[in-house]
Amino acid sequence: MVVREGLARIPAGCAVAGIVDRRRQAMKADGIVTMISLMHDRSNGLGGGFAVYGCYSDMSDYYAFHLFYESSSAQTETEQFMSIYFKVEQKEPIPVRKNGLQKHAPRIWRYFVKPKVSEINEQDLSEEEYIIKTVMSINRDIPGAFVASSGKNMGAFKAVGYPEDVADFYRLEEYQGYLWLAHGRFPTNTPGWWGGAHPFTLLDWSVVHNGEISSYGANRRYLEMFGYHCGLQTDTEAITYLLDLLVRKHRLPLLTALNIFAAPFWEEIGRMDPERQRLWKVLRSVYGSALLNGPFSIIVGCSHGLIAMNDRIKLRPLVAAVNTEKVYVASEEAAIRAVCRQPDRLWTPAGGEPVLAWVEHQTSKHGSSSLCDGLVREVS
Repeated sequence: MVVREGLARIPAGCAVAGIVDRRRQAMKADGIVTMISLMHDRSNGLGGGFAVYGCYSDMSDYYAFHLFYESSSAQTETEQFMSIYFKVEQKEPIPVRKNGLQKHAPRIWRYFVKPKVSEINEQDLSEEEYIIKTVMSINRDIPGAFVASSGKNMGAFKAVGYPEDVADFYRLEEYQGYLWLAHGRFPTNTPGWWGGAHPFTLLDWSVVHNGEISSYGANRRYLEMFGYHCGLQTDTEAITYLLDLLVRKHRLPLLTALNIFAAPFWEEIGRMDPERQRLWKVLRSVYGSALLNGPFSIIVGCSHGLIAMNDRIKLRPLVAAVNTEKVYVASEEAAIRAVCRQPDRLWTPAGGEPVLAWVEHQTSKHGSSSLCDGLVREVS
């Protein structure tokens, strides 16, 4: 019997969620866990994860490396490598709860480190480039070792499992932060493995994603021209590195970078005034390989706040809400109302329209762009 359209539901598509307190007030994990758990049927148990900012305030001067190891030799080799290039202030296994996920878990460790100044000077790199080089070297050159996160005062906690089980596994009730992201994964083209779970991170960035980037091959080859290594087998890794390339390395305004990801259609550019036409033609030509082609909704976290955005024709769901100083984004409105029944404002962002929620005193680092005036709804 053929099931007619509308009478069956294929629960594919992943779930994304995020909360930020713009006053930088610490929040427990229960809110974000409630949001992502409500969207349980959007994932299939092959990946779940969280990112939290503000969780290591006592060690905020140190880079917090979260590492997965598939073997003891991978851990030994990585620690020898780290000891050459970093002062390791503290290292320990990340505490977990035995709830079943540990059966197939890698070794999970964290390290609070500072780069050795002599090595930075020797290599003539900025500190951020030094960290990125370290992440790429570990992921590429040490078999069985993968960096889950590498920023300051933040961390990624991810696994193969449903997100609510991942939260329980990592004992997230023991952490607090002013910004949380969450993801429930339904992989379509790649295997569900620990290194491939979301969020993907690099330095201060973390990204969760619902969708499929058909331009992944072009994006990856473009990134490799600038020294990035995409070895974690998902398109979300490429999105994370593109953000770093365009915003940190090329120093483009954040809003311009976002509009390169979801660029205006050519017919829309044709209706712009001559100056904007010229600018967008240049951007689309120069950064054509950074265009994200395909359906997506992404939520980006960084120490300055939260960003959420759809593809231009909105092929994946995304809902946003604000209630006093908290901003919520999720794949489904129900997930937001589960933790904020009556928000001050709730809306569905248009395709390609970024939602920006900056935390206090951090509004200027990434700048803004008059290029994007009229395209952006900044939460207020």
